[in-house]
Amino acid sequence: MSRILIKLRGVPEDEISGILELLEENRVDFYETDAGNWGISMPALWLKDEDDYPLARQLLDEFQAKRQQQARADWNSQLAEGRQPTFWQSLLQRPLITTGLLVFCGIVAWFSVRPFLTMLS
Repeated sequence: MSRILIKLRGVPEDEISGILELLEENRVDFYETDAGNWGISMPALWLKDEDDYPLARQLLDEFQAKRQQQARADWNSQLAEGRQPTFWQSLLQRPLITTGLLVFCGIVAWFSVRPFLTMLS
């Protein structure tokens, strides 16, 4: 019987192609479902044989761990080189959007805390 391996909604194309390549290299039988014509179905990778699940899960976990380490290393190198924007750089680049987001967060915080403040008085 078939078993779902991973849901693909929101997964980047390069990650999907890496997973497909990994499964094909290790001769794991699978099939892919898409979101359908209206995008309401579940895009996913399914294993044809449920007995392949432990191997496929291990391969997928290792693949994602390597991908996470690579992404973290890339982010840290960008941060060290100064290519990762800081809060102040964002504020200078897009002052209206950043200020608007801060005001919105303040309003949400005020309405969240206000009932408790009225209970104290």
